[in-house]
Amino acid sequence: MTQYSSARPFRPGLGAALSLGTALLVSLTGCTSSKDGGDAASAQALTIGTTDQVTSLDPAGAWDAGSGTVESEVYATLLSVKNGSTEASPDLATGIKLTGPKEYTVTLKKGLEFANGHQLTSSDVKFSFDRTLKIADENGPSSLLYNLASVSAPDPVTVVFTLKSAKDTLFPQVLSTAAGYIVDEQVFPADKILDDKSIVAGKPWSGPYGVRSYDKNSLVSFTANSAYQGELGTPKTKNVQLKYYTEASNLKLDVQQGSIDAVYRTLTTADLDDLAKKKDIKVHTGSGNGIRYIVFDFQSQPYGTRTKNADKAKALAVRQAVADSVDRAQLAQQVYKNSYQPLYSSVPDGLTGASPSFKSLYGDKRGGPDKAAAAAKLRAAKVSAPVTLNLQYNADHYGSSSADEYALIKTQLEATGLFKVNLQSTEWTQYGKDRIKHLYPLYQLGWYADYLDADNYLSPFFSANSWVANGYDDSAVRDLIKKEETETDAAKRTGLLKQVQDRAAAQVPLVPLLQGSTAIVTRTDVRGVPDELNSAYTFRWAGLSKK
Repeated sequence: MTQYSSARPFRPGLGAALSLGTALLVSLTGCTSSKDGGDAASAQALTIGTTDQVTSLDPAGAWDAGSGTVESEVYATLLSVKNGSTEASPDLATGIKLTGPKEYTVTLKKGLEFANGHQLTSSDVKFSFDRTLKIADENGPSSLLYNLASVSAPDPVTVVFTLKSAKDTLFPQVLSTAAGYIVDEQVFPADKILDDKSIVAGKPWSGPYGVRSYDKNSLVSFTANSAYQGELGTPKTKNVQLKYYTEASNLKLDVQQGSIDAVYRTLTTADLDDLAKKKDIKVHTGSGNGIRYIVFDFQSQPYGTRTKNADKAKALAVRQAVADSVDRAQLAQQVYKNSYQPLYSSVPDGLTGASPSFKSLYGDKRGGPDKAAAAAKLRAAKVSAPVTLNLQYNADHYGSSSADEYALIKTQLEATGLFKVNLQSTEWTQYGKDRIKHLYPLYQLGWYADYLDADNYLSPFFSANSWVANGYDDSAVRDLIKKEETETDAAKRTGLLKQVQDRAAAQVPLVPLLQGSTAIVTRTDVRGVPDELNSAYTFRWAGLSKK
């Protein structure tokens, strides 16, 4: 497995941001339209298998990998990031221009339409962003729009974004994320999440594909969207099916036998190793940009704010003692055969600004666990051991190896004699609902970057109205995040990023565990997936074809 890319993410200084306005105000002459589904589209359908689950097809109400796999194919954004790159470039837009310290102006292509024939104009763009902010669904991506003050549509092809803070050179990246999907204002309500059935019936597709038939979390059929004019162009394969599995073993068997053409999330490490030996199978691997971590719910964790024996100091001691006790290297080796690497911050090693704060603060201060250090923290806070920890994990979204991962974490924690761990697993469709209701005192989460910048591993977790929604709120951390998001001096910004990580680590709202890796399995007759995946790679279907 390759390590995380050390390439610097797109974060220009102020001078570069000003030039961005003219540099991106360009036409996409290299992109092709897919007006008829095209002769370029392969007659052969592709079938992709996954164990992921869709929570919602409404972009305002879902921010998870399973939903995102579908949404990224059927909805388009103003800007997008090409595979292998970290720079945002025009998609539905012809360009973006910085027209004031707090203002970006985007120009749309002319003649844009949704798959249902409705015109796609600046009014739909304004509606999409206003709607996401208004609904602010706890499982949605609204927290990415932290710096958006207002959106205006002065004419059908012009959109003006006014920001809260000046010098925000990250905003073009935000427009390329799940928070930037453009939806049809004639189909979606302005103030609530729309159910999947109504979305499919409305055909509000702005991306390269549209949904032809929909059996949620069973089988979804897609066909190329002839109205799409974005940078991905005409899909090479007109028809794609996404087949859902509850057992990774059945998923492995079907790709091995040729019943499906590709697998995207999630097979076990042992299954991947076995498939890599098959002559008709190709396992594409790389570092990815994902992380795995445990979240503490500040309300329901031991001594949390809504427990009968609430005590802030004792709650902190429990969190810190857990951080002292986990053995990341053992998890990486025993469960994932070192295809994952130990992680000591929410920011993956290799990204500019990453700082391994947990390594210097906890355990043996070299990355390993330390029972004595954990016991000392509990003793100092007068916490009686063993402490009961109710730990939740999910196997259908984060992979069946999660069962082994969390069984080993339970063993590690209980081996100290300081904890009694009760493990429980819940299906993903229920998991997201329960965690934001504070029903899980400790629970598993994972994260894939929306854009390759350290901020995307900090602001969604620690800023106001964070996606994690675990009750953690520190004004000093929030202020530091606001400063780093608009700091144009690279050295100063790196210092601010380190301060965020150090302060958050001292309070332990989450315990980072592992970073990496990505694997996509295809039959050898499938084209369009690189042999080696870098951290900027995103699995998109428009470039896939069968030999």
